[in-house]
This record gives sequence, C-alpha cells and structure tokens, in this order.
Amino acid sequence: MDSALVSQDPDVMSGALCFTGTRVPVKNLFDYLEGSSLLEDFLLDFPSVARSHAIAVLEAARKGLAADAPAG
Repeated sequence: MDSALVSQDPDVMSGALCFTGTRVPVKNLFDYLEGSSLLEDFLLDFPSVARSHAIAVLEAARKGLAADAPAG
C-alpha cells in the first residue's frame, strides 16, 4: 500500500500499520466498520484522520483484494 496512505514504524504504536502522519492504526478503521459503525463514527473518534485519507485506504484495500482474487 502507498506510503502516503499508511506507515509502519516499530517505535509508533508497537509497529502497527498506521495512517501516515498519525498514531491511528488502520486496523481501527476496519474494526469500526466490522462492528457496524459508520465511517463518520470513526472520523469523529479519530479526528487526526481526514475523511479523504480513510476513503483512500479503503479504496487501496479494495483494489488489493481485487488484484489478489482468483479469476472467475
């Protein structure tokens, strides 16, 4: 995934994959969505993550899954 979107540093959040420029793990976004919360809920709780940044990460994850999917 693009380093402009996510970063990983062993000294930040124990090396968790985070939104670049924040200490917010990307996993938190997926946990919120998995738990039936809205994107807006996540953004309210993590104001250091811009809406466009969260959407770009979701889009990159979707593209990665599509690229890895077997041809059907």
